[in-house]
Parts: sequence; structure tokens; C-alpha cells
Amino acid sequence: MSSAMYNKMWHQTQEALNSLLDKESQKMKEPQRNQVLIFQMLATFYIKYVQIFRSLETVYDQMVHPQKRALIRRILDGVMGRVLELKNEMVELELTEFHYFDDILQDLKLAPQQLDIPIPKYFLKEKLEVIKEREKILAQILADAESSTLDKKSSVKSIPLEQAVKMIQIAERARQGRLRAMFMKQIFLQEYRTRQARLLGEKVADMGIAALRIQKVWRGFHQSKKTEREREEEMVFLGMNPPPLFNKVSTTIIQAEKVTYLRNEVQIKHEEDYREAMVSIKDDLQLTEGLDIKENLQDQIRHWFIECRNLTGTFPEFPNAEEGGSAVLFSNKTPQQVIDDIIASQEEEEKNKKKKKTKKEKKAKKLKEKKEPKDKIKEEDEAWRMSPSVFLPTMEEGNNIYKDLWKDKDESRNFPQDYDPEMIKEEKRKELELEIREQVDELMRQELKNLKLAVNREKELPPKTPKKKGGKNKQKEKKGKKGKKGKFKDLTGDRTIESLYKELVQEGLLVPALKVSLSDYIGEYSYLGTTLRRVSVEPMPSLLDVRQLITLYGILPLGSEAVHEKAPLVKSLLLAGPSGVGKKMLVHAICSETGANLFDLSAANIAGKYPGKGGLDLMLQMVLKVARQLQPSVVWIGDAEKTFYRKVPSADRTMEPKRLKKQLPKLLRLLKPSDRILIVGTSRRPFDAELQPFCRVYQKIILVPRPDYASRYVLWKHIIQRHGGVITSTLNISCLAKVADGFTQGHIVRAVQEVLTESRVRKQSQKPLVALEFIAALSCMDPVYQEEEDTFKNWYAKTPMGKKRALALMGGSAGKAKEKGKKEKKGKKKK
Repeated sequence: MSSAMYNKMWHQTQEALNSLLDKESQKMKEPQRNQVLIFQMLATFYIKYVQIFRSLETVYDQMVHPQKRALIRRILDGVMGRVLELKNEMVELELTEFHYFDDILQDLKLAPQQLDIPIPKYFLKEKLEVIKEREKILAQILADAESSTLDKKSSVKSIPLEQAVKMIQIAERARQGRLRAMFMKQIFLQEYRTRQARLLGEKVADMGIAALRIQKVWRGFHQSKKTEREREEEMVFLGMNPPPLFNKVSTTIIQAEKVTYLRNEVQIKHEEDYREAMVSIKDDLQLTEGLDIKENLQDQIRHWFIECRNLTGTFPEFPNAEEGGSAVLFSNKTPQQVIDDIIASQEEEEKNKKKKKTKKEKKAKKLKEKKEPKDKIKEEDEAWRMSPSVFLPTMEEGNNIYKDLWKDKDESRNFPQDYDPEMIKEEKRKELELEIREQVDELMRQELKNLKLAVNREKELPPKTPKKKGGKNKQKEKKGKKGKKGKFKDLTGDRTIESLYKELVQEGLLVPALKVSLSDYIGEYSYLGTTLRRVSVEPMPSLLDVRQLITLYGILPLGSEAVHEKAPLVKSLLLAGPSGVGKKMLVHAICSETGANLFDLSAANIAGKYPGKGGLDLMLQMVLKVARQLQPSVVWIGDAEKTFYRKVPSADRTMEPKRLKKQLPKLLRLLKPSDRILIVGTSRRPFDAELQPFCRVYQKIILVPRPDYASRYVLWKHIIQRHGGVITSTLNISCLAKVADGFTQGHIVRAVQEVLTESRVRKQSQKPLVALEFIAALSCMDPVYQEEEDTFKNWYAKTPMGKKRALALMGGSAGKAKEKGKKEKKGKKKK
């Protein structure tokens, strides 16, 4: 698409955002009591924000104007954060991580695919060079480690020449024997055919009968092919089958990809030109307007000195640099307004003295108010109000800038979409004024001192400072700080990040993430979620619901620093589900989509490494230090239930699986909103762990189910095609999806790999694929039975979120569920 098309798309998106912000500001003021209406309102806002998010992400990725992109980026981060806030509101309201919007999507006339949350491409684009450099270093360290281990291994034992010759002779004689046997078999078969022909006698066929037979076979074959072709055309016409060239990439798509690549190159060039212009324009302004700005500021401040002297009889005190200097006095004010402010401040001081007398009366009134009945307050608490948003001011500010600068701007002459120099001048003029103001403030402070000495004839006394008191306080503070520092010893203070990084790679704690896209986690939407919940049946989440949660809780906060600092903080995440549902793949996808480092702290991986308590502290400090320095980072704990075993099995006692049990809560407390570090645990047997400490560590628990029929249908189709298979009418995918009920994605992948060998792929033209081949491969595997899935459901029902949800379904409101949770916590603390 052209720049004009992307500009039009941006203007339409901004209009949609403007109307949505107006609606949301109105709804925030209105208290609500009906929970169904509240959820519908939140869900509608959420869906609309997702649509705006999708449009803005596309525009930001393809827009080439650098100043527009800066504004779009700010709004895009705000929309991302608002989507996360609304998701958090829905979770607190419905007491479940999974939500279904079937009825709302139908009202808005949207397809479920339009609800898919995109992953901004700038997550990887902006740090592509850093990621490539890091991958090179990681590969080099691993290669050096492998070469050193190979050197340590014993070399291959040499054998005598006679023995080597003997082995070659045996192999050659065996080969010749196989060839001789094959020739003898062919001779035997030929002789057998000739004997059979002599016994039966050769019959001479009639030429007419032979021609009729050939015609019959040919006409039958020709008609069957014609019928088959007509049937396929009919199915394509009815929309039951895709057209013949449906899977082939069209020339238009190839051309569009080329245009996208060229736009990215233009984008990079315009960004470089914009950065250079920022520097050059500022230098030009300093040369042309710097002296004028300096003189104007000096005249303004001198005028203030004289006016204050005439009004009060003394020269004023000049504000310190920490307070803001003269900028505090003259921020969008004339000298006369500044003088009025001084007079007003003197009047306020007199009023403050009178206010002190009325403080006691106010305290007495407050005590009476506390004793009054709290019926009105309770009524207000019952009404639900949307919690204040951190990201709404950012979006409103960006929207206002768009209205002022870009909405009605004529860009007919800016066809290449390059930067606007006038806007840069306005921005840099303000920066230059601030820099010059700091220099002028220093000069005017000195001038004020000289004026005081010359005009007032006052001796300048040093300011009185309570040295002794201050000294004692400072000493106490220092002692307190030293005491605090004594508790936490930095065991890696004398080490560089490079050395720590190298050691972690060599020890196998920092591992390379597999290059997996989140879109490779294939599944289908749950179309009956809302219907089942109306009948009080809790549906199992679909695979795409899980994928959306991974995007919301893992990828978006890790990818954007602005979003992570302000959005609802998610420090830890648990993926629980049977073996083969793709938990590890999701962990690697988080790292791939955000360019994050992957630290493996699984019980099996840290066994025997850094022994003792001191060694464990050192390991965690190293991991935390490198993860903070090279953020975003993901700390993966595989088989997370082993860290919180109720009873350690005898087979696992040697590796000490509970080493991190006490350290993980401490590690979570050390993580701040500025640290883009996510702890992800994966578990296939979460019911083996102690529930309370397990749920305290993992803030969000996502149950990853086995695939349903719709997801299995899509999976079979996609995986067969990926491994070189051709789907024809002989291959019944629907039958495969039905038979594979209970089997996971891992089972399906293994079955396809077993069937589609190199030789089988080559024979597809003569022998098309049949469902029976894959069913035979599946029959050797154990599925996930319904009892195992019920065990996961029962375990999840015992978690804090599961208990609250069960209470809400039994008839209690969400507020009562929350109150009950708080009472349980208080009871545990008392015990």
C-alpha cells in the first residue's frame, strides 16, 4: 500500500480511538451494579481496543514519516497497556483467566480471528543487531565448550593393518553375495514363467477382441477422469474445496512483500536523516537565536528584581536549581503576573495562621463522623466503578497532539514523507531555552548578590544550618544503610557481565532459545464458550485462548518497557498440562518473539551445580544480575512441581529437587516493575506439589488442555503439509481428527514424522496418503485419558482463583469471593 493509504488508515484509527476515549470517560463516571452488564461493557471496550491496536501496529510498522511514527509509538504503547488493564479488570470481575465473547462479536459483526492480539514487530526490529551479536557470542562460547570436551575424551584406538584389510574383505564378499543372490532369483523367475507358458499353451488372441478390450478400458478410464474433474469443479464452485492454486503464493503477495521490504529501507533512511536534522537544526538555532534568548531572559529577571524591590522594599530570594530556577517563576507568565503571585503568597501566610486554630475543631468533627452509621458508604461500595487507568492520560495526550498537529495538516508537498523541519525547530527551541536558562540563572544569582551588597548595604551572612543535628542524623542514616547493606552481600561485585555471561553459558544455565514463532502454536477458537457458561458449565479453554494469554501476560510486557513499568505486573507464570501439549514450545516462543535471554533453572539442570547454600546464593545472584543487565529475560523452571514436592521420590533424591523452594519467593520480591524478567514454570504433574507455596510463587496459572476436535482438524492439516504431505480426497482429515481424540499435539507430530519418510513422500503421486497409515502410527501411543484431564480440572479448582470461581458459580458474588479469600489469609497469619 502507499503512504497515502497508511495515512488514511491512521486517521480512521485515531477517529475510532477518539470516540472510544469519550465513551470510556462517560462510563467511568457512572456506577454499575449488574455484573452481566459490567462484563459486557468491559468486553466491548476490550474488543474495540484490540481492533485499534491491530490497526496502529500495522500503521507504525509501515509508516515512513519519522515524526508521525514517534507519536504513533506513544499511542500504541498506551493502547497496549489499556488492553492489559481491561483484561485485568475482567479477570477480577469474572474470577477466571479465560473469557468468551461469542455474543459480543456477533453484535459487532466481527470474526473470531479479528480478536487475535498482534505482536508488534518493533520488539525485534529495534534490537535486531543486538540479538544477532548476542547469538554469535553464545554460539562461540558453546563451540569452545564442545571443542574442549572433545579434547578431553579419549582418542579412537587404532587397529592393525591386517585386521582392517580383513574387515574390508568381509564387507566386500557380503556385498558380492547379495548381488549374486539377486541375479539368481531373477533367472529362476524367468525360467518359471517359461515353464508355465509351455504347460498352459500359448493362445493366439483375436485382433478385434483385443481392440474392443483396449477401447473399453480407455473409455472407462477417460470417463472416470472426466467425472472426477467435474465433481472437483462442482465442489470448488460450492465452496467445499479450495481452488487448485489456493496453496501457491500469488504474484501479488510476492510484490507486496517486496514493497514492504523497500518501505522498511526507506523507514531506516528517514530515521537517520531525522536524527541528523535534530542535531544540525539545534546547532543552527544556537548560532542564530541563542544570544537573543539569553538577553531576553536576563531582561525579564532584572525587571522582576526591580519590581519586587519597589513592592516589598527588599530584593527577592532567587529559586534554587533543584526547585527549577527562574523557570518556576516565569513558566508562561508575564512579570506582572509574577508580582501578583508574590503578593498572593504573602496573604496566604497570614491566612495559614488563622487556619491553625480551626484544626482542633475539624478533628472533633471527624471523630463524630466516624461514629455515625456507615449505611451510605456501604451503598456506595456495592456499586462497581472502573479503576483509574494509568494509560488513559497517555492516549488522551497523544490524541490531542494528533488533533493539533496532524489532523488537518496539508501534506500535498511532502510526497516522500520526510521530516518536518519547522516542528523540529519548535521542539529544539524549547530545549535550547532550558539550557540557556540554566546558564543565565547562575549569572543572575551572582548579580543579585552584588545588588544586595551595593544597594541595601547588607552584609551577607552564611545561612544557618543545624550542623550537629544534621550530622547526627546523617551518621544514623549512614549506620542504618550500612546495616542494611550488611544483610545483602554482593557475591559478584568484582566480576564483569561478560565473565558472568560466559560462566552461565558454560554451566548450561543460560541456553539458546529455539526459533519458534507464537503463530506456530496452532489451534482453533472455542465457539461455544458463552453458550456453555450460560448453562453453568465451565468449558475447557481452547489452544488459541492459551495463546492469547501468553501474548498478554508474557510477550507484550516483556517487549515494551513503557508497558511493563505501568501495566498490572506479572512476575511469574505457570503452564500446567499433560505431556505433549506444547508448554516448552510456548516458553521458547516468548523468548523468540521478544528477543529475551533464556535461563534454565529446572531441578534436573541445576543438580550438582553450585553446591551448598553459598553456591545457590551465588548462582541466583549471577542469574539475576545478567538477566537485569540483558533484559528482557525469561527464567524457565521445567517440572516446576519438583521444587515443591510433598514427598520427594527415592529416584529424585540425588538431585535435591527442593533446592529453590525457599529462594524463589525471595527472588520474586527482588523483581521491580523496571525489571523485564519473567519466571515461567512448566508442570505436567502439578498435583504432586504442595498447593499453597506452589500458588504463592506462581502469580498466574494457565491450564493448557489437550486439543479439541476443531484444533485437531487444523493441526492434522497443517502438520501433514509442513512435512511434505499432499492432502487429497483420499485422505479424510475429519476422520483423523475424530479418531485422535485424547491425543496431544506431540502425538500428532510424531505420527506424521513416522509416516512421512523421504521414500513415502516421493511415492505420493502414485500412492496418495490414506488416514489408515496415520491411525496405525497413533495406535502405538498412549493418549491422555479423560480421567487425567479431570485430575487437572480438580487440581485447578483447589487453586485460589479456582476456589473464588467456584464460590461465584455457587451463587456468591465476586466481591464475596474476594472477601472470603482475604479472611482465609488473615486466619492463616493468626495461626
